[in-house]
Amino acid sequence: MGFQLLKIWAARIHPWFSGAPFFHFGLAFPFEFVGMNIGPYILSNQFFLAPMAGVTDRPFRQLCKKLGAGYAVSEMVTSQPALWPTPMTLRRANHAGESGPIAVQIIGTEPALMAQAAAYNIDCGAQIIDINMGCPAKKVCSKWAGSALMQDEALALRIIEAVVAACAQRGVPVTLKMRTGWCQSHKNALTLALAAEHAGVQMITLHGRTREQGYRGIAEYDTIAAVKAALRVPVVANGDIDTPEKACQVLAATGADALMVGRAAQGQPWIFNEMTHFMATGKRLAPPLVAEVKNLVLAHLQDHYALYGEFLGVRTARKHIGGYVKTLPGGSDFRAQVNLIEDSAQQARAVADFFDHLNQRMDRLPVRANDGWAGAEKELMETTA
Repeated sequence: MGFQLLKIWAARIHPWFSGAPFFHFGLAFPFEFVGMNIGPYILSNQFFLAPMAGVTDRPFRQLCKKLGAGYAVSEMVTSQPALWPTPMTLRRANHAGESGPIAVQIIGTEPALMAQAAAYNIDCGAQIIDINMGCPAKKVCSKWAGSALMQDEALALRIIEAVVAACAQRGVPVTLKMRTGWCQSHKNALTLALAAEHAGVQMITLHGRTREQGYRGIAEYDTIAAVKAALRVPVVANGDIDTPEKACQVLAATGADALMVGRAAQGQPWIFNEMTHFMATGKRLAPPLVAEVKNLVLAHLQDHYALYGEFLGVRTARKHIGGYVKTLPGGSDFRAQVNLIEDSAQQARAVADFFDHLNQRMDRLPVRANDGWAGAEKELMETTA
């Protein structure tokens, strides 16, 4: 019955799994990572942290790397030179103490300015430059940046060529992150990916949604599989990868060299260790101890305050705190309370008290539910009743 349940769940997510028998989504355990590199940089594993504006700042990237992320990309940095001296850009371009390789994502619409932005960020410590052609935000796409560039393949290619040329002079590899296309009727990821590879891009990350979808609906992996089959450079799959089991399924469905995790890492940065363990053993890693999470969160907050300062640090830390407690008992009420605190020491004490009280009820965090598995189980019970 367990195998039948697994097959129903996998077939519903991807039709490739509806036919011949498979074992753990077609991957045998232990699964050995054969390794991959971006230019001269050899990566430790295949589970990467995706760039997210307002989230993947230096403290969060460092934390995810410590907890198993094999690679992490910064928040996007504008290509507009007038904005480089602003506090926001200066923070995003600050890599003091960050472990390598340091990857910075740049965004813009003009080839010459994007080339300048690449050089600027290399001077600030970037070792890899990533081009943003995947951001679906309205304020970005309205200026024809981000995923809007996929509508103008000629301009997109000129930007890629300009950035690659600027980085080649410094010996810095260039990567590209994009979507499957602008909309369902205009899915041109394969065309752009082939052009980018020919232009010298050394890794491509593909989110399995169109810009039209935003983050709605379910990510599809057929396009990623097609891109992977056609390219020689590494291809990274992105979209809806939120559990170790799903990571295994996406690797099998796409043949991708690596996976990029975004929203699922917020509030649970240890997901990278969980995925690595699952791929090595076929078994779930035990949830982290509450006491360990408390210390981890408090250390994260101190790094966050140090980067942002007192006033902004307290306010920008709220989203991280909310992510940590979102699925925990009493988390919703605590989040509402902590959002009213305007002092960093008081905020940290409140977080410590929350986890101390939680630790009185349980030693480890609750096991996260797998909605996809639960849905398949329900489907199985209905079809066999």
